Amino acid sequence: MQPFDFSQLSPPLVWKHFQTLCNIPRPSKQEQKLRDHLQTWAKQRGLETYIDQIGNLIIRKSATQGKEQVTGVVLQGHLDMVTQANSGTIHDFNKDPIQPVLEQGWLIAKDTTLGADNGIGVALALAVLESDDISHGPIEVLLTIDEEAGMSGARLLESGILKSKWLFNIDTEEWGELYLGCAGSQDVEAQQKLTYIATPRSGLKTIEISVSGLKGGHSGVDIHLGRGNANVILIQLLHQHLFELGGYLVEFSGGSARNAIPREATASIVIDESQIETLQNYVQGYEKQYLEKLKGIDDLLKIKMELKDQSVTEVIHPQQQTSWLSALATCPYGVAKMSEVLENVVETSNNIGVIQLNQQHAKALIMVRSMLNSEATRFSEEIAAHFSKLGITSELAPLVSGWTPNPESAALKCLQQAYRTTFNIEPHLKVIHAGLECGIIAEHYPDLQMVSFGPDIQGAHAPGERVKVDTVEKCWKLLVAALESVK
Repeated sequence: MQPFDFSQLSPPLVWKHFQTLCNIPRPSKQEQKLRDHLQTWAKQRGLETYIDQIGNLIIRKSATQGKEQVTGVVLQGHLDMVTQANSGTIHDFNKDPIQPVLEQGWLIAKDTTLGADNGIGVALALAVLESDDISHGPIEVLLTIDEEAGMSGARLLESGILKSKWLFNIDTEEWGELYLGCAGSQDVEAQQKLTYIATPRSGLKTIEISVSGLKGGHSGVDIHLGRGNANVILIQLLHQHLFELGGYLVEFSGGSARNAIPREATASIVIDESQIETLQNYVQGYEKQYLEKLKGIDDLLKIKMELKDQSVTEVIHPQQQTSWLSALATCPYGVAKMSEVLENVVETSNNIGVIQLNQQHAKALIMVRSMLNSEATRFSEEIAAHFSKLGITSELAPLVSGWTPNPESAALKCLQQAYRTTFNIEPHLKVIHAGLECGIIAEHYPDLQMVSFGPDIQGAHAPGERVKVDTVEKCWKLLVAALESVK
């Protein structure tokens, strides 16, 4: 496959930097190669750089002549990306470049994630650093690590290193909107060491059941759309029918990120040969039932069963099988509550993102989000208690704080005016049911005025992720206009 020609896109300076981000692998917790490249690039341009104790990169650019006294602005994004690929796609996110294509005005990675979240935001900030024809005050670019897998970069950001009074977070995904608040989150990891026993009787047949074809998506932004969760679908099928068929669970694997709605899940079971036809009927009926439930939402759902040649000598202890299937099948999932204050905004939700049941471990990664920090903690504790009743322990990760809206901030008013002046439109003010780093950064810098914006991005956290090319140029014009107008 020929590499994509980014030179055909405008503005060329932004897309040049995004090409770099496509070429240098950057999974969460593996951002060092990209960070080192960008630090070297910045030093070559005479820019001041600093890497803090957790690994965040800060690059500073002095004000242009006559602008030395205006308000300093932080341009902030994250270096890492969600790494998801369709089943059967050969792509090593640790070494292979992202291969996008252009279709009807959208830049898209068909079988993997694109990394527009948050590569476009990073590219916009880098383009400001490189540009020599923008009039601006002091600029600080803050590029954090690990946003997609725990936000440790923002959580452990050094206090006192940022000097600016405003922060533009370039990490939202709808052009024409300015975000001034976001949900907080907390991860629940249910875990247990599984006991395997010898297969109870001879002659059992090995069956693999798989769920595929779902859209998946962002576990916050897309949670209200009612898309199918492969983990939930397959667990409920097993919970309903495995025991009555006299079957045993060998392994289960579903989802690959706690903040992505799982698109695929697979279970290995053993049952008597006499029950295979009954199981087939259950699977076909279950698929039909879910296709009806997800009509117009996830029409490509597939639930398949396949007879395997290999024999199985050990299965999960029946008691643990029952506990895990019961706990997962009855665990809350999806939208728990809509906001009573913010119209059409999810207040609290959770995503059963990853399930692994095998010889090495049993674990479920569940991500809770809420516009209220107290509610995120309460709901996380409720889920942990749910698993505890069935003898499964859970660990709660530190709370990731939400971002409280400030509709009167001068930074917001600056961007509103830039929208009006440059595009003659009034941007919508919104809060997002997803994790932006603004809330966490505010814990370190409580006086920092923040606002978030970005281009149109669809399908973040799932293969087929895309960004609308013309909105990237609009974001560039907005950013330039805002920086030039800062007083």
